[in-house]
Amino acid sequence: MNLFERYLTVWVFLCIVVGVLFGQLAPSFFHALANLEVAHVNNFNHAMEKIAPFSMSALLLTLVLLFALQGNAIVKQPVVIALLAVPILLQVLFNASLAYGLNHRLGVAHCVAAPSALIAASNFFELAVATAISLFGFESGAALATVVGVLIEVPVMLLVVKVANASQGWYERSIAQ
Repeated sequence: MNLFERYLTVWVFLCIVVGVLFGQLAPSFFHALANLEVAHVNNFNHAMEKIAPFSMSALLLTLVLLFALQGNAIVKQPVVIALLAVPILLQVLFNASLAYGLNHRLGVAHCVAAPSALIAASNFFELAVATAISLFGFESGAALATVVGVLIEVPVMLLVVKVANASQGWYERSIAQ
């Protein structure tokens, strides 16, 4: 392993610290950069509008590739998959419920509480998948664990969205009282 790979955690930590420091020391620079206009076009928003149709396709293609590469391992090792899946399922449901419930108790608006529940429940498996594949390869146990995470987290997050949307009326009525 080279120096970068050997100390990857340190490098990631340093990037986070440097980003936070830059954001604190020169916030106006980064706001200006985000709002940079050339020929009366906001470049960031314009770029996001251009790539938006491709982002969902890229996500779905990534999922197909991941499951194609790990599908055999998933089918051959149901006990291992269950041992990975059950704690992830419980953690996602617990964290989403806790965040949604605490937001409700504190009287936070539904439009904040629902995304808060999603953020609390998320394990950011897309980052974990990328890291596991880059460090250990597509067919590694680490990649398998992160793929199982995606396999469990995506449908459970959709369930959280469904519950948050279905309970919006109750949520808003009960905090208005």
